[in-house]
Amino acid sequence: MIDWDRVTELREEFGDGDFQDIVTLFLDEVEAELGSLRGTTPREGLEGRLHSLKGSALNLGFTEFAARCQAGESLAASGAAQQVDLAAICTAYDRCKSQFLSGVPGS
Repeated sequence: MIDWDRVTELREEFGDGDFQDIVTLFLDEVEAELGSLRGTTPREGLEGRLHSLKGSALNLGFTEFAARCQAGESLAASGAAQQVDLAAICTAYDRCKSQFLSGVPGS
């Protein structure tokens, strides 16, 4: 669910203070984006939005969430945006966030 090596790498690269800022920014931006995606019909721009979420997720080590975003991005790219399971994407994010926050001191 979480790539802990990536988390450690980020923390070492930026230091504890900046790492916490990165985490806060990531969580705020992802939650805002997911909130705007819920219930959107038609799903115009979904491919690009999921691509962006995937990249952000990979940067912070949220591998399960990134994989769900990738699957949705692929569906949207093939013209099947209505088949993207946004609830599953949100659930994956919630699980990753929970595991992340319980595993990272000071988060």
